[in-house]
Amino acid sequence: MSQFFTTLSVWILPLLLAITLHEAAHGWAAWKLGDDTAKTQGRVTFNPMAHIDPFGTVLLPLLLLLMQSPFLFGYAKPVPVNFSRLNNPRRDMVWVALAGPMANIFLALLGGLVFNLIVFLPEFTWEWFSLNIQNLIVINAILAIFNLLPIPPLDGGRVAVGILPDVLARPLARVEPYGMMILLGLIFLLPMIGATLGLNLNIFFAIIKPLAELIDSLARALIFI
Repeated sequence: MSQFFTTLSVWILPLLLAITLHEAAHGWAAWKLGDDTAKTQGRVTFNPMAHIDPFGTVLLPLLLLLMQSPFLFGYAKPVPVNFSRLNNPRRDMVWVALAGPMANIFLALLGGLVFNLIVFLPEFTWEWFSLNIQNLIVINAILAIFNLLPIPPLDGGRVAVGILPDVLARPLARVEPYGMMILLGLIFLLPMIGATLGLNLNIFFAIIKPLAELIDSLARALIFI
């Protein structure tokens, strides 16, 4: 049990930072592009309490830790955006959606730079801070790529709806009510079915891993110590 809490202590802060900046970035982008809904509801903030979702921020990461999942991610309460109030709704919807994943890529790269400052901390804290920053890089890389998958209600789905012609965008937009069930099926159900058949059907991980590793490698290239 002590090992579990030790592991939790080096994952929880990076996860909270990742989802907080992600959601705040959505709200900030919407505010700057004409819709102040998130701003007036207090969602353009770095206070994680404003963004925590009981399942996505707390229970899901805990389940993944307990299952010894090869990756850890979570999500926060969606930031409210009134797309009709944006200056150019279809175009600006794309920028609002991209703001979250871009914030995560920025935070991953920033983590690589901050890692170099560890040498200025007391030596007995090096391992704990090192693990936190490494996990910060990993979580933000995964969160960025995960959210760019073209499945509504993920950010990538909103980007796709915003840039695709109507003949493709409208059917894709209708997927949104079922998007979370599709994702949970890809993450959990499909690999379980594959395991019973002796097949590796972890398609979700196969798609995310190479691109997340690319961001991870760029961030680690900024580490000079």
